[in-house]
Amino acid sequence: MRISQLIAYALPALALAMPTIPIYIYLPSFYATDMGLGLAVVGAVLLAARIFDTVTDPIVGMISDRLTWRWGRRKPLMLIGGMIAAAAMFALSHPPEDVGSTYLLVWAVTLYAGWTMVMVPYTSWGAEIVSNYDARSRVTGAREAATLVGILIASTIPVIIATGGQDASEAESLKAITWAALIIGLPAFIWIALRVPDRPITKSPPLDAKRIGWRNAVRTLYENKPFLRLFFAWFVNGLANGLPAVLFLLYMEHGLAIAEDDRPLYMLAYFLPAVLGVPVWAWLSSRGEKHRVWCLAMLIASAAFAVVPFLSPDTAWIFMIVCVITGGTLGADLALPPSIQADVVDYDRLKSGRDRTGVYFALWAMATKLALALSVGIAFPALDLAGFDPHADKPEAIWALVVIYALFPVVLKVLAVMIVASFPISRRKHEIIRRRIKTFVK
Repeated sequence: MRISQLIAYALPALALAMPTIPIYIYLPSFYATDMGLGLAVVGAVLLAARIFDTVTDPIVGMISDRLTWRWGRRKPLMLIGGMIAAAAMFALSHPPEDVGSTYLLVWAVTLYAGWTMVMVPYTSWGAEIVSNYDARSRVTGAREAATLVGILIASTIPVIIATGGQDASEAESLKAITWAALIIGLPAFIWIALRVPDRPITKSPPLDAKRIGWRNAVRTLYENKPFLRLFFAWFVNGLANGLPAVLFLLYMEHGLAIAEDDRPLYMLAYFLPAVLGVPVWAWLSSRGEKHRVWCLAMLIASAAFAVVPFLSPDTAWIFMIVCVITGGTLGADLALPPSIQADVVDYDRLKSGRDRTGVYFALWAMATKLALALSVGIAFPALDLAGFDPHADKPEAIWALVVIYALFPVVLKVLAVMIVASFPISRRKHEIIRRRIKTFVK
């Protein structure tokens, strides 16, 4: 794959990632506090929107796998979904003054639906561009590095606004980041459509030469043990990452008393090492097994998070070090699992004889969304149950915030390591799978 094509493929991820901070960090807090909907209501609404969103993933995956469009099978869905997501993001960042929970629910569902139409074909496309064990890590690494750059840009926008003497509140930052994502996203989507080839459907018969119906398709998914192991590890680790993400601002404000103007600096300290860490983790994976390198990254992150309960406003500077360490491991979380997932798809193709890349990455997206939905649906109601009030100082409630923010993720990440540590598809086994596929795929 030429470098120009790799850049063209990765660039849309930059624009797609920019709203990540508004959606997962600013948006819940913005609607819960600034717009007055409350923690429990916002948590319930976003959880409902995410659960509904999971229904669209397998549908989009099957469409992306089966339909032959004039311009390819991945590109059209991405372009349509991008327009839908852009409209919804604009609506969510510019709500009316009398906004209610219905407004948040409708536009959140619309946003997630459009995002699904983009991300499922986009990640599936990345798995098809190359088939080599290490080359896949470079493709996913480039995409996720662009993702992190997009998040990094979004993190610096509030800093730039504050430096210029403007209002750097979460509401204004939300609007500014949305506009920046729209401006960068349009040319990025046009470039990928023009520069990156979209592979047509391959019509190779299954090994048993029989048509695979939906019941057999479900059974083969269930029988794909490497997929199930990776799926559950990814879900558990996604929950471990999601809880700190949705509570990041609340923890900095109420746990460490960090001023609002200083909080973007901590985000920068988290996402900059993540960008720089992607090539490091890709290099390490090229010297060993991808799943083992991922386990190492999760253990390092767990060790750093274990320090958080011992911090106080007087030792907030240590939290900056925690952000740097955990941010550095984020590159592995983002780049390596999708590369392993592409290897799992090859295993399914060998067993079934069918190309179901879109379906597998749709299920992958479902796990991601469910983990993030549960993060909001668990964190906010749990804080509400513990008596946490953003406008009141209750030490016992602050301790509940610290436990959910830091200790729960440590337990979850260790569990994810236990699940994926003995992952069966190694570099050598993947080479055998690829050789066997070539014997029957024409």
